[in-house]
Amino acid sequence: MAVSEEECSSTKSRSASNDGARYLAKCVLRGSVVLQVVRGHFRFPTSIDIVFGKETSLELVIIGEDGIVQSVCEQAVFGTIKDLAVLHWKERFHYQNPQMQGRDLLVVVSDSGKLSLLRFCNEMHRFFPVSHVQLSSPGNLRNQLGQMLAIDSKDGNGEQLEGGFLVSMECSWSCSYQFAFMNHGCFIATNAYEDRLAMFSISMATSSDIIDKRIFYPSEIEGDSGIARSVHRTSLDGTIWSMCFVSKDLNQPSRGYNPVLAIILNRRGAVMTELVLLEWVIIENTVRAISQYAESGHLANRIVEVPHSYGFAFMFRIGDALLMDLRDAHNPCCVYRTSFDILPTSVEQNFVEESCRVHDGDEDGIFNVAASALLELKDYVAKGDDPMNIDSDSGIVKSSSKHVCALSWEPGNEKNSRMMFCVDTGELFMIEISFDSDGPRVNLSDCLYRGPSCKALLWVAGGFLAALVEMGDGMVLQLEQGRLVHSSPIQNIAPILDLAVVDCHDEEHDQMFACCGVTPEGSLRIIRSGISLEKLLRTAPIYQGITGIWTVKMKVSDSYHSFLVLSFVEETRVLSVGLSFTDVTDSVGFQPDVSTLACGIVDDGLLVQIHRNGVKLCLPTTVAHPDGIPLSYPICTSWFPENISISLGAVGYNSIVVATSSPCFIYILGVRSVSAYQYEIYEMQHVRLQNEVSCISIPYKHFDKKPSFFLNNLVGNSCAAALLIGVNIGRIFVIGTHKPSVEILSFLPDEGLRILASGAISLTNTLGTAVSGCIPQDVRLVLVDRFYVLSGLRNGMLLRFELPAASMVFSSELSSRSPSVSSCSVNDADTTLSNMMVPNSIGPQMCAINISGETNINSPVSLQLIAIRRIGVTPVFLVPLSDSLEADIIALSDRPWLLQSARHSLSYTSISFQPSTHVTPVSSIECPMGVLFVAENSLHLVEMVHSKRLNVQKFYLGGTPRKVLYHSESRLLLVMRTELNQDTYSSDICCVDPLSGSLLSSFKLELGETGKSMELVRVVNEQVLVVGTSLSSGPAMMPSGEAASTKGRLIVLCLEHMQNSDSGSMTFCSKAGLSSQRTSPFREIVGYAAEQLSGSSLCSSPDDTSCDGVRLEESEAWQLRLAYTTTWPGMVLSICPYLDRYFLASAGNSFYVCGFPNDNPQRVRRFSVGRTRFMIISLTAHFTRIAVGDCRDGVVFYSYHEDSKKLEQLYCDPEQRLVADCILMDVDTAVVSDRKGSIAVLSCSNHFEDNASPECNLTLKCSYYMGEIAMSIKKGSFSYKLPAHDILKCCDGSNAIIDFSENSIMASTLLGSIIMFIPISREEHELLEAVQARLVVHPLTAPILGNDHNEFRSRESSVRKAGVPKILDGDMLAQFLELTNMQQEAVLALPLGSLETVTSSSKQALPSPISVNRVVQLLERIHYALN
Repeated sequence: MAVSEEECSSTKSRSASNDGARYLAKCVLRGSVVLQVVRGHFRFPTSIDIVFGKETSLELVIIGEDGIVQSVCEQAVFGTIKDLAVLHWKERFHYQNPQMQGRDLLVVVSDSGKLSLLRFCNEMHRFFPVSHVQLSSPGNLRNQLGQMLAIDSKDGNGEQLEGGFLVSMECSWSCSYQFAFMNHGCFIATNAYEDRLAMFSISMATSSDIIDKRIFYPSEIEGDSGIARSVHRTSLDGTIWSMCFVSKDLNQPSRGYNPVLAIILNRRGAVMTELVLLEWVIIENTVRAISQYAESGHLANRIVEVPHSYGFAFMFRIGDALLMDLRDAHNPCCVYRTSFDILPTSVEQNFVEESCRVHDGDEDGIFNVAASALLELKDYVAKGDDPMNIDSDSGIVKSSSKHVCALSWEPGNEKNSRMMFCVDTGELFMIEISFDSDGPRVNLSDCLYRGPSCKALLWVAGGFLAALVEMGDGMVLQLEQGRLVHSSPIQNIAPILDLAVVDCHDEEHDQMFACCGVTPEGSLRIIRSGISLEKLLRTAPIYQGITGIWTVKMKVSDSYHSFLVLSFVEETRVLSVGLSFTDVTDSVGFQPDVSTLACGIVDDGLLVQIHRNGVKLCLPTTVAHPDGIPLSYPICTSWFPENISISLGAVGYNSIVVATSSPCFIYILGVRSVSAYQYEIYEMQHVRLQNEVSCISIPYKHFDKKPSFFLNNLVGNSCAAALLIGVNIGRIFVIGTHKPSVEILSFLPDEGLRILASGAISLTNTLGTAVSGCIPQDVRLVLVDRFYVLSGLRNGMLLRFELPAASMVFSSELSSRSPSVSSCSVNDADTTLSNMMVPNSIGPQMCAINISGETNINSPVSLQLIAIRRIGVTPVFLVPLSDSLEADIIALSDRPWLLQSARHSLSYTSISFQPSTHVTPVSSIECPMGVLFVAENSLHLVEMVHSKRLNVQKFYLGGTPRKVLYHSESRLLLVMRTELNQDTYSSDICCVDPLSGSLLSSFKLELGETGKSMELVRVVNEQVLVVGTSLSSGPAMMPSGEAASTKGRLIVLCLEHMQNSDSGSMTFCSKAGLSSQRTSPFREIVGYAAEQLSGSSLCSSPDDTSCDGVRLEESEAWQLRLAYTTTWPGMVLSICPYLDRYFLASAGNSFYVCGFPNDNPQRVRRFSVGRTRFMIISLTAHFTRIAVGDCRDGVVFYSYHEDSKKLEQLYCDPEQRLVADCILMDVDTAVVSDRKGSIAVLSCSNHFEDNASPECNLTLKCSYYMGEIAMSIKKGSFSYKLPAHDILKCCDGSNAIIDFSENSIMASTLLGSIIMFIPISREEHELLEAVQARLVVHPLTAPILGNDHNEFRSRESSVRKAGVPKILDGDMLAQFLELTNMQQEAVLALPLGSLETVTSSSKQALPSPISVNRVVQLLERIHYALN
């Protein structure tokens, strides 16, 4: 064994563990599963706001006129939401707070055991509690009140509001979620899953308690001694599936208003459900059953009242729906029946037809059940009092009949009530109910849309329908001409079944690749850090056919832009920049009936437009701009080439460059004054080129820093490029050609046009053929620590060139005499370029000086291609954000990136915005840092904010992606897919290009075989893929947790190059040879598909033998080849590499130590076997330590003795634990997630192995209840370090930059959340613990649902020892940064002695008072690195 290595690790880990595990948990990506959706006026009386209930968070969104969902805010609730509803404002309500007039309240029931009423605070931009009503003790037991709510079909404004609900035939207590208010006063009802319910009336008077009366049924509910016992009682001995209030016509004579509640009840022992009507007799304060209705046939699961009908309700059953007449509550009857088995013919399928539910019945037994349990809000103890029974399949009822799974009523329609509903096959229909003298009439539409089965529907104004999907992206649909049309998606990445964190070149800029969704919506998501955008304005989609967009200043020295130029296919419009964009085309003078190729300002007040026919110089009037000419019309002059069309051009300070094609000319134009307001454009020179020009860029004249700075800085740097002295930056421009190449050119009136530097672009694949699309689309000269040339290509690549061994600097102050430099690639129309350029003047000129003393004046300098980066698959445009060579640049391809100049580096950051076609900076007084994107035929004005977020990109894969691995050698993703709808196979392992998402190759498993696990294992110098499968169709385990009698297969696959393939495996080479490939002097901070540097660079692979080329192997052609296969007695659920020559694999309750004899991947030998009591879920190893995750017994530590080939059990879990995943942080410490939503850190650091025995238990170091099941946990971090870290290290108090790279934990959950667990020091923990203890009780930051924060985060933990450090709640602490300075001081001023949640050691160690600045600095560092 590697004893010395382990002992070294053990010593370090034990020394660290003795100090105690101290972590801070921070959610970096909130869950995306929407379980409930409601609509109301929360922000303003006229706003139409939508609230998404996401189990552990609330998100307020709006749907714009374009049908796109826009998030307003999202906040954690520090609890588990069970249901949402809206208490609509009514004129007879009298709130104490006048600001709440006309605004609705959000009603929530949660695991806090309270009914919470929330209001939205516009100042704090979040919800705050108005009142809490205690219903039961905290928790999730099925007999506790507050499991579900109901809403009446009519609100105070006569609008129907429907929340999300669930109908599941797999669970007898899976019910629809509704909420009810009455016309005559408002009444609220809530119930337990079984046997109990409660009703409340809302107070109309101004009082401190918004709840007026309440009654519990049965009435012997503890808590309110003033509640009278029910005189007439009917037992609710069973499960309440659904309920709604039945409204009454108030115009009818009545002896008083008593609310009637209709419930769907499944009595214990009964097969069918029945409709029961209960009446709350207000005067007697009793609840009594007044009637019941039961009909044989189908099983009823939901009841909902028809709005504006006063007594009619739909009772939905499996297979049909009944329209019930409940006007006479004592005699309910059915008046209309609709069968779902003979629904009208479906429209064409908009999505695949399969349900988006998990159907993999032979999964390891709890993957699907756990997902269903959480996403359907099932209790963990729902199948019995034993919490271990969540894997049981008992009680599941399956039916082939269709049933309604979501519905929503049309808002604002009081004449004919219309309802949109979705059945479990994904078909959407509409029912219209009208009333006449003959009674109700029901009209059922044809199928309006077909897609995945919906979890919830919400019909909103404008004909939009929000359709939320449980395990896939939702959508916004719009009703147009009797059809539903897809408008926009609603992103949902849940469930995350596996996660891979990739740092391609150790660049401290990771990306996550996540397996998300289930069939048919399975996808691979790329999650990366990005720059946040604040969306300021979006126009209507009326800008079709835009070909270009620019912003132009009126004067060179202006701080803000004056004009926005929009070019269309055959039109140009000029808009003024300001509070409103006004069309000033006629006042500017641009030709409106042509498409503009380029435009800009050549001098103060002189604007230039370049179009295909010529160049136009314009002097705008004062109507267009206050600094314009005082005339009624603009002054214009034009220049036209002779019998040729302009293909492209560029405008710079005092210079205009245009190019033509067929023949290929380049023209240098100038502008001179003739008289007052009179100017002319004249030709200074034109030359004929051998290659057509593809792009032109003129650098800005002015530097942000003085030229002497660059001279002193660069000359003193021996590694810097040598100096090209004496070139006026105003005479430089850069072009890209169809050769293809990029070239730096200079023009001086006395010398003419000259090529200063040139770089050929010659990229070839491994077959030696040229890669297509390498023509430059855009080119820019940029300045970081030196000058570089960036070139965006038409194939989505971004190249970076730098100057060779002779360094260069551009200066307008230095001059020298120089001969001209001719180029064989440039020829004049009549004579050679060198014959035209006679150097006979002194002034701003060019001279190439070789520092070594050797001068070459006969050829241009060769630019060195030092880096390649693929940023997309469409042409790359480069748009600077300001007039500076140091300006940040937006690189626009199929997605936008921000290129930032940084200290000794370039930083590439994803921008949080949709795919766009054009972009330009726009600076005004109102929006100085604005950016204008063109996307979906609309203009989007946004502003970059100084914060980061996680951007998510989707690659549709189909099926259910189960596992994902990153293969570093091929730079491909290996994805295991199951539930594929194929005739010959249902599972495969595919190779995916992480850039485009395309499937390059796949290995198909046998028909009926299901992939379960896979892992890369090293065999000598290569990696092989070890795959575990299931050959059985049944579940992996029995309800008791013991392994079922099944079979599986162990497969070994080799990943190798495809030798005879014509696919685009690429090796990018520069034809300039070895001399043109230099080592980049710094490493770049980039994400995946980072700049690939030369073989001598810091970022290259050590085995890269292509020393004269730059390799980019994302698209290499690889294939999976079968090397070994064998059948095992059990499903192979887990595989793990072990040491450098073994791997571990589990089957049933056994796990094996396996290896490759003689390092031959075609042979596998089992060296030893270990067994547990129950099914093995996970395997992980660290050096020689092995941690086994048992589905019942938790984590068990083992050690393998190579000499005796035996496994020895060392330590056991101190409690039963439903293991979901487990990792080893070191040889002593394990982190385990369970299927109840907790994560725990276990350690054996206080034990010694020589005294170990099977009776030794691990020690619980700390635990944290997330409220979400983490199916995948990884060691390491997802950190993103901006170049600003260099500055932070120089600041006081910031010298200890937080490093999460070693001991952080990353957990991904079934709800789509990603949670980071960050190790912090003892001092930081004590400080933040005291802050957290104050935040959890302060009114501004306390949990809004009334949860006891300490009880919630320690739930499901049976061990609560004094002195055991807690895992701090980063989401709670992050609220401190949202407070004002006065509020922060008020929070910290709370007395420490009254806070029971602070440990005694913290009370003694912390000074009083706590410094606000100290807390803010620490939280900002954490927030900055993770948020």
